Amino acid sequence: MDNVAVQSPPAARDARPAAKEPTGFDRFRVIVVLGALIALGPLTIDMYLPALPAIGNELAASASTVQLTLTGTLLGLGIGQLLIGPFSDIVGRRLPLIIGTALHILASVACLFAPNIAVLGTLRTLQGVGAAAAMVVALAVVRDLFSGRAAATALSRLMLVMGVAPILAPSLGGAILLTGSWRGVFGALAIIGAVLLVVAIFALKESLPPERRQAAQFRPVLRTYRQLITDRDFVLLAIVAALAMSALFSYISGSSFVLQEQFGLDQQAFGLVFGVGAVALIGASQFNVVLLNRYSPKQIVFAALVAATVAGLILTALTTTGTGGLYGFIVPLWLVLGAMGFVLPNAPALALSRHGEAAGTAAALLGAGQFGLGALIAPLVGVLGNDGPAMAITMTGGAAVALLALGVVVRLGGTAEPAV
Repeated sequence: MDNVAVQSPPAARDARPAAKEPTGFDRFRVIVVLGALIALGPLTIDMYLPALPAIGNELAASASTVQLTLTGTLLGLGIGQLLIGPFSDIVGRRLPLIIGTALHILASVACLFAPNIAVLGTLRTLQGVGAAAAMVVALAVVRDLFSGRAAATALSRLMLVMGVAPILAPSLGGAILLTGSWRGVFGALAIIGAVLLVVAIFALKESLPPERRQAAQFRPVLRTYRQLITDRDFVLLAIVAALAMSALFSYISGSSFVLQEQFGLDQQAFGLVFGVGAVALIGASQFNVVLLNRYSPKQIVFAALVAATVAGLILTALTTTGTGGLYGFIVPLWLVLGAMGFVLPNAPALALSRHGEAAGTAAALLGAGQFGLGALIAPLVGVLGNDGPAMAITMTGGAAVALLALGVVVRLGGTAEPAV
């Protein structure tokens, strides 16, 4: 793959950030603040997972219907990013972040009083829209301040948070369920949102100066989106990132039913086993920083997708035949999630490196693709049976098609390798 010529599109000429990249303590501070903010998305998605069966019982909804509340969250995350990304390119990063986080808090409070599954699903969608602000702004700030391998390294550090949050979220949700109902989970999310709102107001500096902002007009926004979707390599790399994320959401969507109902784990044990997968994601994303010193992001993504596809086929075979029981499910699943820990920071970095002049809009389109596809995949696990084979098939399918999409990028002679 290294013999492929680097082709930088016209839009990538402004790929480098205008400001000096932060170093030392400033770099550490930026990553910590962005990590705290980006945690809102995974916490919103994962904290209520142990409560899915209980929600179905109380609101008289089937498992697949309850999973649609997760679909609503992912849909909100996708749509929210499409709206917030261009808005952040026009007015800067801080204002959209503050507005979105406030919306998340209000929706979380309203979830406490949801009378039925339809209302809960609607409010979860609004939660997703609010959480989208933190996720798209965090990506855009990374692109504002970092470039090339530094951007991939910063995203790897954020993946540490994206990995820790799923470990803590189900366990925290399970702890709340020990002393209260599933509604208490949304009260906790409101409190977390309030804390992060304070962080957004007082700890995050504006990273997009006025002279680099887009015009406050509708047509330029459409023109920017048109430039993005006509950049073949950006689209293909966005598809790679979205398919990798869909494999992760297949696990998120079905894990509570597979582990609790098929394998008989209680809510607390589910939280611990769920965390094992997050440990794999964390370890891989942090080891990715080491690998970046020797290999390009493109090489790492290719190798990781091959490994994920092979591990996914093994997972599918073991779960379909019932071989190995719980360990036959967890071990290959751990390998798939570990492989995705290499894909998830590198694929977005490759895509975003092509459009530094519209980082917010590019991050929005990238995130919308990831969560939009996740919204489609989440109920698919339920439709296929909410069991181990259903989860394995959807995860493996996502990894395999992502590998094919990356192969198209290379075969057609294009690459979005970041400049160094």
